[in-house]
Amino acid sequence: MNKPVRLMVVDDHALFRRGLISLLEEMPNLQVVGEATNGKEALGVFEKQRPDLILLDINMPVMNGIETLTAIRKLNPDQKVLMLTISQNDEDLIGAIVAGANGYLLKNTEPDVLHSTLVQAMAGNSVLSPEVTSRVLQAVRRSQADRNRSILSDREIDVLKCLARGQTTSQIAGVLFISENTVKTHIRHILEKLEVNNRAEAVARASQLELI
Repeated sequence: MNKPVRLMVVDDHALFRRGLISLLEEMPNLQVVGEATNGKEALGVFEKQRPDLILLDINMPVMNGIETLTAIRKLNPDQKVLMLTISQNDEDLIGAIVAGANGYLLKNTEPDVLHSTLVQAMAGNSVLSPEVTSRVLQAVRRSQADRNRSILSDREIDVLKCLARGQTTSQIAGVLFISENTVKTHIRHILEKLEVNNRAEAVARASQLELI
């Protein structure tokens, strides 16, 4: 007989927490061994019970879910943790993933989906509610675009936009009110930073990186 998965539930809403625990205890091969109303309390229960998997809310008093997850990761880097929350806020989503969450589920998840998700998490898979998957991907793309933009200075971006319009060195100098030598210096730096050989390649690469 398979050993049951030992669960811990952390949520400050008593009615939801008790209902979730009752639901989990009806599912096969699951055993709830601990519960907590906030992150600080959760750390004490965690060290005592050492559950296999933690279901963790984000918005809680005293210590929120992401802070709690970060603290748990320090105690046990391999601990499996699923965020179970109503929040679809991009900051919460990315914060939880960066902090090391094994998954991000919304509280409107159907019971059978929740059960299969717990099984997937215990198997080492990362899981996301369908409603937040696209938001995570969009946030990651925005984050990557922001990092890409940091490659070049604001003035270099201005020069790139002029290059994309097909303007010559003298035209760029006139538009930006700088000398032609300064324009040439900016272009040289752009080529070096984007690791390309000419202006056309620079424009193509910048477009690919969503710099312009």
